[in-house]
Amino acid sequence: MAESAILAALRVLGDLTSEIAKLAISKFSKLCSTYKNLEANINNISSELRVMQGFLDGIEMDDQSNKPQVAWIKEVHELANHIEDIVSEFAYLINNQKFDGISIYVTKLFKDPKLLVHLKRVASQLLVAETRLVNLARMKERWVPTTNVSTGENSNYSNEYSYKMAISAHFIDEDQIVGIKNNSEKLTSWLNSKNLELSVISVWGMGGVGKTTLVTNVFKREKNNFDCHAWINISQSYTVDNLLQNMISEICKEGQINSINTGNKDLRELKEIMVKLMKRKKYLIVLDDMWDLKAFQDIRDTLVNDHRGSRIMITSRIANVASLAPESNRLELEPLPELDSWDLFCKKAFPIEKNHECPPPLKKWAKEIVSKCDGLPLALVSLGGVLSCSEKTESEWRRVHDQLTWELDNNPNLDPLKNILNLSFKYLPKYLKNCFLHCSLFAEDFRLPRKKLLRLWIAEGFIQQKGRSTLEEVAEGYLMDLIHRSMLQVVEKNYFGRVKRCQMHDTLRELAISLCKRENFGLMQEDNNSENAHSSTRRLSITNLRDTVNHDVCLPKLRTFLSVDNDVPSSPLLSMIFDKSRYLTVVDLEGLPIETVPNAIGDLFNLNYLGLRHTMVKSLPKSIKKLYNLQTLDLFCSQIQTLPDGIAELRKLRHLFAEVEVDPTYRSFRTRTGMSLPKGIFYLKDLQTIQSLESNAMVVRELGNLTQLRSFRIYNVKENQSVELCKSLSKMSFLSLVNINASDEEEILQLDGLNLPQLQKLCLYGKLKETMLESPLFKISGDSIQMLRLGWSQLQNDPLPSLSHCRNLTFLHLKRAYEGQRLIFQAGWFPKLKSLGLEQMSNLIQVEMEQGTMATLEEIWLWELKQLVEVPKGIEHLVSLKWMGCRYMPVDFGGLAEGTHQLFHFTCRVFTFNDLSAWYASSYFIGKIMRMSLQNL
Repeated sequence: MAESAILAALRVLGDLTSEIAKLAISKFSKLCSTYKNLEANINNISSELRVMQGFLDGIEMDDQSNKPQVAWIKEVHELANHIEDIVSEFAYLINNQKFDGISIYVTKLFKDPKLLVHLKRVASQLLVAETRLVNLARMKERWVPTTNVSTGENSNYSNEYSYKMAISAHFIDEDQIVGIKNNSEKLTSWLNSKNLELSVISVWGMGGVGKTTLVTNVFKREKNNFDCHAWINISQSYTVDNLLQNMISEICKEGQINSINTGNKDLRELKEIMVKLMKRKKYLIVLDDMWDLKAFQDIRDTLVNDHRGSRIMITSRIANVASLAPESNRLELEPLPELDSWDLFCKKAFPIEKNHECPPPLKKWAKEIVSKCDGLPLALVSLGGVLSCSEKTESEWRRVHDQLTWELDNNPNLDPLKNILNLSFKYLPKYLKNCFLHCSLFAEDFRLPRKKLLRLWIAEGFIQQKGRSTLEEVAEGYLMDLIHRSMLQVVEKNYFGRVKRCQMHDTLRELAISLCKRENFGLMQEDNNSENAHSSTRRLSITNLRDTVNHDVCLPKLRTFLSVDNDVPSSPLLSMIFDKSRYLTVVDLEGLPIETVPNAIGDLFNLNYLGLRHTMVKSLPKSIKKLYNLQTLDLFCSQIQTLPDGIAELRKLRHLFAEVEVDPTYRSFRTRTGMSLPKGIFYLKDLQTIQSLESNAMVVRELGNLTQLRSFRIYNVKENQSVELCKSLSKMSFLSLVNINASDEEEILQLDGLNLPQLQKLCLYGKLKETMLESPLFKISGDSIQMLRLGWSQLQNDPLPSLSHCRNLTFLHLKRAYEGQRLIFQAGWFPKLKSLGLEQMSNLIQVEMEQGTMATLEEIWLWELKQLVEVPKGIEHLVSLKWMGCRYMPVDFGGLAEGTHQLFHFTCRVFTFNDLSAWYASSYFIGKIMRMSLQNL
C-alpha cells in the first residue's frame, strides 16, 4: 500500500511542474539561493519515487515475515505522505488565485515578506525530503532482502493460499457442505445439456464465497461422464507453457491417456499435443480462480470443438471474466442466507456436539459472529474452526467478536481467510486500492450513495483525467470496476438500472480496516473501544459516537474528516480541526447539529469538499472565498438562505447543492426553495451541478454561460422569464437533469422552445399549455427521457397519448397534472416503465390498464385521489408488479386494493397509509422490497 502514498505524492508533484510553477520557480530563484535548483530537486524526487514504486510493484506486500522490508516500506510511506503535504502547500502558495500573474505575485512578495518566508520554508523542506529519499534508497540496499521480488523463489505468497484452498475443497465431506443444492443442480444441468457444442460455464463472486467448493462438488460427481477431464488452478503469475503442461499432465493422469513428456517442448508443440488429446473426445476442463481474459485467450485455440458436449468451467472473482460464458451459463454466487450461515458455522464451531447445537450461553455472541461473517462461507468456516478450539465461555466468544480485526491480522489460524481476501486486494489495479480502502471509513453495513462517493473520491485526488471523460465519469468507471471485481456489493439500483447504493461485505471491511491501520491510510472511530486518532492520522471518520470524541487531540497531518450519523457536540471539535489540521482536503459534517462554521475554515487551502447537508448552519463565513481548490459545496437542507459573494471566487467549483426544504410532507406546491446566488457564479466554467437557485431576470440571462452543467434545478420561474430560460438551457449540450418550478401553481411554464437532446430526467412543476407535450422537448428528447415528473400542470386533455412516445421512460409521476376523469393506458404504451405515480388528481374517477401496457411495471403509487373508489381496471395484466402503495385514498379503497390479490397470478404487496407517521415507519420495509426487485433488473 505504500505505492498508493507514492502515487498521491507523484500526483501533486506533477501538478507542481506545470508551466505556471516552472515560471514561478524561475522568478523565485532570482530572489533567493534556496530556489536555484528547485526544479531539478522536484524532478529528482519524482524520479526516486517512481523507481521506488516500481520496486514495490514487484514485491509481496502481504508477506509480513520480512521485517526489514516491512519497516522500510513504512518509512517510504511516511516520507511520501510528507512530500505530498509539502508540495500541496507549495502549490497553493504559488497558485493563489488572488494574483493575476506570476510577475504581480513576485512583486507582492516584496510587499509581504511573510509569504517569502513561507515559500523558503517549504522549498527547504523539499530539499530535505530529497536527501531522505536518497538515504532510504541506500538503506534498502543495505538491509532489505530482495528474494521476495516477483521473479524470485518466494513469490506468489497469497496465491499459495489460493492453491491450497482449491486442493482442500476436493476433500470436503458432503455433509460439511451447506446451501449449495440449488446451484449444484443448476451446474449439473448445464454440464449435461443436450447441446453438443463446446460451451463455457462460469461461476463468479467474491473471494471466499464458495465458488471452488461448489464446482469441486459438481466436478467430482460428473467428471466420469466425460472421456477426459482436468482441474487447473490459474495463478496471476501463470505462463502459457506452464498452463498447457499442467493441462496435459492432468488429462494424462489416472490412466485416462498415456503419460506424455512435455518438459522439453516449446509452445507450438504443447499446443499441438493438446489439440491431439482433445480430438474426438468429450472433455471437461475446470479453470479455477481465473483473474483475466488473457489466460483463456492464450489457450482458446487448443480447445477443440468436435460437437461431443465438451464443457469448460471457469471460476473467477471478476465479472468480465465470467462473461466468457453466455449469460444463460453464468452463475453469480451470493453469500449464504441466515439459516444456512448458522448451520455451516455450527458444524465447524461445535463438531462434536449433538446435532452441532450451540450451547445457550454462547448463542448471543455466536449469532453476532455469524452476522459479522455476512454469509461468507470461508469466514464462517474459518471463525467456526478457531472457536471450536477456544474456551466455550461467553467472555471468550465476546472477545473474539470485539477484536475481529485484530484476530484477522494476528491469528495464524485465520491466515487462509485473510490471504484469500488479501489476494483480491493485492491484484487490484493501483488506482482502485485507495478507492476500496476509502469505503471502509464508513460504518458497518452503511449504504454508500454512488454520487456522493464519486465526489469524495475526486476530492481525495484518487481520480485522474482520462481523455475527454469528466472526472465523475472516470470515477464511476472505478466504482463499477470494484463491483465487477466483487469488492463492493450493489444493494440498490435506480429506476434506470444504474447503481444507486453499494456497500462493503463485513469481512472484506474488516480486512480493509486492518490495511488502513497498517498503512496509516485512515482511522474509523465508532465506539469507546476504538483506537484513538494520533498526530500522524491522515483520515478520520467518526461514526455513531455520542459525546465520546477526544477534543484535545492534535491532528496536524489530517486530510479527511468524515462524520456519519453523529450527535457529537462538535463546536470544540470543529474549532480544533480547523485550527490545527491545515492540510484538510475533505470535511463532511452531514447531519451534525451545528449552527456555525468557524471562520478558520478559510485557512484550509487544500479543501476540495465541504459537506454541511442536513446541518443547522445558518450562514457561511466570509473566509469561504479563500477556498481556492473547493470542488463540492453541499448545503442541501441546511438553514442557509443566501450565499456570500465570495462563492463566485471559487473557480474550481464543480458541484453546488443549495436547497432548503420547506414542506416535508410534499403536499403543497412549494416543498423546497433554492438560494439566491451572487452574479459572478455564472462565470464558474467548471460547474456541473446547481441544485438549486431562485430565478430572476439576471439569473435566466446569465445561466447560458454555464455550458458544462449536467444537473440543474431552479425555483420561482415567471412566465415572462420562460423564453430567456429556454435560450440559456439550450446552450448546455451536456444537460441530463432539469427541474423547473414555477413561482406559483397558476404561473404558466412556457417552455416550448426548450431543446435538450441529451436530457434524461425532467421535472416540471407549474401550469402547462396543452401544446407543451407536442413541443420539441418531448418530440426530440422523447427517446432520451427516462424519468418524468409533471406537477400542477392542470392539463385538460389526457396527457398519456403524447407521453407514450417517450418509449424509454422508466419513471412517470403525475401530480395534479390532469383535470380529467379517466386515464387509459393502452396496449404497447410505456414498455420500459418500472414506476408509476398518480397523485392529487381530484377529478380522476377511473384508471384503466389494457393488456400489454406497461409490461415491466414494478410499482404503483396512488396518492390522494379522492374520487378514485375502484382499483385500476385491468391491473391483473401487470404481471411484473411487485407492490402498490396507497396513501390518503378514499376509506374503502385500501380494502378493495388488498382484495385484488385474488386477481393476480403473481405476488404483489399492497400498502395503505392514511397518516404520515405510518408512512415513514414503513419506508425502510418498502425500500427493502424495492431494492430486492431492482437488483433483479
